[in-house]
Amino acid sequence: MDLNYHHLRYFQVVAHEGNLTRAAERLNVAQSALSSQIRQLEQRLGQQLFERRGRALHLTEAGRIALDHADSIFSTGRELVETLRQASHARRVLRVGAMATLSRNFQLQFLKPLLGRADVEVILRSAGAEELILGLEGLQLDLVLTNQPPAGDRLTSFVVHRLDEQPVSLIGASVFAEPGLPLRERLARHPLVLPGRSSGVRLGFEALADSLGVFPQIAAEVDDMAMMRLLVREGAGLAVIPPIVVRDELASRALIEIEKLPGLREAFYGVHIQRRFPNPLLRELLDRATEMPMG
Repeated sequence: MDLNYHHLRYFQVVAHEGNLTRAAERLNVAQSALSSQIRQLEQRLGQQLFERRGRALHLTEAGRIALDHADSIFSTGRELVETLRQASHARRVLRVGAMATLSRNFQLQFLKPLLGRADVEVILRSAGAEELILGLEGLQLDLVLTNQPPAGDRLTSFVVHRLDEQPVSLIGASVFAEPGLPLRERLARHPLVLPGRSSGVRLGFEALADSLGVFPQIAAEVDDMAMMRLLVREGAGLAVIPPIVVRDELASRALIEIEKLPGLREAFYGVHIQRRFPNPLLRELLDRATEMPMG
């Protein structure tokens, strides 16, 4: 007897929800009917897929194996539909997710080879890291741009490309320049605009400050790079950021690069998953990024 894919779909939803009631609501079926479908699948496979602990359902070892296959099966189905849907359109579409904290200038540089092409539409979505990775796993995104590669303990196998690496500097208005001032004294004297504590740049800066024996005065902690640019332009303090973030302001001399911070660099990554029908635009973009470094 062949596998019933309705049963497999119901199992997948229950496994991800971890709760029969929520899964039944999501599938718009009666809870009793859903339980019956799961039992039939277990009978067909000859394995118990769940064990109950209190009100929650937890996957058995067989259940984890079944879920991995179910995710792969339904992911391939979505990919097929999306690929054939795109093939029916004259314009090709590339869906890119970018972390909300990522430099807009970097994003623009990376996507520039595709922008303005009559045969290409680029859909750019900005969100937090977890939301973007879920979008990648659900095939709603072709690529995620980030400065934090995904954790290695996820079920999905990601392909991570290191696209660029930028130095990190102290950036500010000319009033903060003070040529010849030692870095230790500069960091102790002036207020600083820093990226959030989850940022790799922030962690690197705190290690640098500790090695110098400095307890910096923090004017603001900002996750959004656009807000960071605005605060520094308004004279709130010195920003700890890669110069690419404020490239236009540096070019116009509205801000100046006061000093490069030793040992601090920010890496930019492109993350995607292996697909049977990869988007050809993605390979084109990644190849160009490799051939023409953006640093």
